[in-house]
Amino acid sequence: MIKVIKPMKHGKILFVLLVQIGFFYSCVPTKELKKVNRNLPDNYAQHLADTTNSAQLKWKDFFKDENLTKLIDTALANNQELRIMMQQIDVAQNEVKARKGEYLPFVNYGAGAEIEKVGEYTRDGAVEQNLDIKDGEEFPEPLTDYSAGLFATWELDVWKKLRNSKKAATLEYLSTIEGKNFMVTRLIAEIADSYYELIALDNQLAIIEQNLELQGNALKMVRLQKEAARATELAVRRFEAEVLKNQSHKFEVQQEIVETENKLNFLIGRQPQHIARNSDAFIDTQMDTVYAGLPSQLLLNRPDIRQAEFELEAAKLNIKVARANFYPSIGLKAGIGLQAFKAKYLTETPESLLYSAVGDIVGPLINRNAIKAAYNTANSKQVQAVYEYEKAILGGYIEVVNQLSKMKNLQQSYNLKENQVKALTESIDLSTRLFQSARIEYIEVLLTQREALESKMELVETKKDQLMARVNIYQALGGGWN
Repeated sequence: MIKVIKPMKHGKILFVLLVQIGFFYSCVPTKELKKVNRNLPDNYAQHLADTTNSAQLKWKDFFKDENLTKLIDTALANNQELRIMMQQIDVAQNEVKARKGEYLPFVNYGAGAEIEKVGEYTRDGAVEQNLDIKDGEEFPEPLTDYSAGLFATWELDVWKKLRNSKKAATLEYLSTIEGKNFMVTRLIAEIADSYYELIALDNQLAIIEQNLELQGNALKMVRLQKEAARATELAVRRFEAEVLKNQSHKFEVQQEIVETENKLNFLIGRQPQHIARNSDAFIDTQMDTVYAGLPSQLLLNRPDIRQAEFELEAAKLNIKVARANFYPSIGLKAGIGLQAFKAKYLTETPESLLYSAVGDIVGPLINRNAIKAAYNTANSKQVQAVYEYEKAILGGYIEVVNQLSKMKNLQQSYNLKENQVKALTESIDLSTRLFQSARIEYIEVLLTQREALESKMELVETKKDQLMARVNIYQALGGGWN
């Protein structure tokens, strides 16, 4: 005897679904998110708390040298690495569009034609032999089939998996923009450093040429002293060796100038050529005050810290996406169209009309190792993102502290070296006159000239370090990308 099974009530079906969802929910693992330590001191050591921050200056207002700003403008338009980064931003933006489309319905169109011949001694063949399409009209043999219609699929984003995935992609896109901004700050700083290095080399070359002129005069004087039997051949040879040494150094500096010019040309994306610059007033360049502001402003101003923050927020959303994979997915499928075995019948409705609607729930039950592994990986990446964020904060703070200290110490060093150069420059003329009057040996004249040259070269080097430190503190504070 066959028993007839009555359909379940809608309430019972809903109850069973809720029980199943509750079962799946209870089986989903949960891990606590790693918290971020954003603590920073209230102010920088030995600096009063002040909200004035030089990082808020635009780079065109920070750099006063017109030649330098032209180089930076050219680099922002032509630098290859920056162009590569812009393409990465486009890729990230396309990823946002792709993930946004995933939680919208997919609608496809389709059309097809088919021809089929089945055997008579089969179920389909027997049906065709014994069933007419209409009175007196048999199925054609072979049987053709024509169809056209629209078909839609839609996964209901009940657990917000697709929306969270889209939000994570948006954060990754914002992260790439901050990465581009950080690259811009580094590019501008590198161009400025190379530019100041080039000007410093020009000044060192000028100092060497001036010194060679002095040493040439001193060499002539020693030769005259030798002819007058007031100096020896040893003194002549020592002075000649010193002149040759500085002539050799001159060519070394000239080579450094060529390489530095080409480094700048590479950064701005052009073939080797002369770099326009004004090197005359380099040693008299005034150091404008740089305002450090508050350490907490680094969280807003530094692109690398903001980049790490966006990546951290994206990592949190990726955990939610990975966790949603444990829950069942709900999908809808629907289609509507026309179908007939002859093309002329396609327009006869409702006979040729076809439609369908299907809903399904699919969830993982056994062997969820891959989903668990993806969830654990997402958690590990979130912890990694926390450490990267904390590392960026700590690194930014230490950079500022180091550069503030460097600027202070370089200023004191420059003041002392400036006095040293003044004293040694005066001693050159003094030593020359004493040597002419046979009151000192030639070696003292030689050493005085050598020490004066070294002190002038060191003064130029210190001035260059001061200018570079000013650029580096501007970058460390988060300036240079706007």
